Amino acid sequence: MCAPEHFAVEYAINPWMDLTVGVDVALAVEQWDRLRHTLVDLGHDVHVLTPQAGLPDMVFAANGAFVVDGTVYGAQFKHEQRAAEAAAHREFYQKHGWHFIAPSETNEGEGDFAYLPEAHGGLILAGHGFRTELPAHAEAQEALGRPVVSLRLVDPRFYHLDVALASIDDGNVAYFPGAFSAASQRVLAQLFPDAVLADDEDALAFGLNLVSDGANVVLNSDATRLAGKLKAAGYTPVPVELAELKKGGGSVKCCIAELRP
Repeated sequence: MCAPEHFAVEYAINPWMDLTVGVDVALAVEQWDRLRHTLVDLGHDVHVLTPQAGLPDMVFAANGAFVVDGTVYGAQFKHEQRAAEAAAHREFYQKHGWHFIAPSETNEGEGDFAYLPEAHGGLILAGHGFRTELPAHAEAQEALGRPVVSLRLVDPRFYHLDVALASIDDGNVAYFPGAFSAASQRVLAQLFPDAVLADDEDALAFGLNLVSDGANVVLNSDATRLAGKLKAAGYTPVPVELAELKKGGGSVKCCIAELRP
């Protein structure tokens, strides 16, 4: 995770970013810290990346890389405003001894990649259409040695996979069908017949931008109906308020890069 000490909406690279809306940085830090404490209280270790001035979106740490079984496939951001974030993430992983593979293709880390180790023997779901380029899916498959299923995003409000789909345990997902092309919807229905489906209201509340340890699902507090569906499916919803960070187009998952040794 990376604290939003320099968080601001200084440019608009997704439909959620409004240059006329101010950001309360102190409140953003307070809400982010509450999220961090929530993860710690659930028993998870949290490493904190040092925020850098001039990189207001660095709080969205999930976009910096994608890790599977100790191998790190690095990010190469689409927009120049975020490009320098990639080096900070690379430095973290190499400093801590992770096997880092530098990308040649445009991709935004866990923003557009999700890993399910028990789905069909180990499966990567990969989004494209707005940020990550399709050739990066093949590059990730070669780097990580796991089959990659490409899913096309068609609604610009769901510009990353992680605002439209989330792994809720090692073999299942929650997702919003309307974010995907008709063909990708059919693929998801075939792969995950027991998936938890979100409606448009909870998807637009960033409810799917969540993290789950297979039992506890930390998600945006505005996604009340999705929380109810997850509870009915046997999970424990853990709501958190992240209103300030939503102004940048992100929520829970965007703030968390998952480390998979």
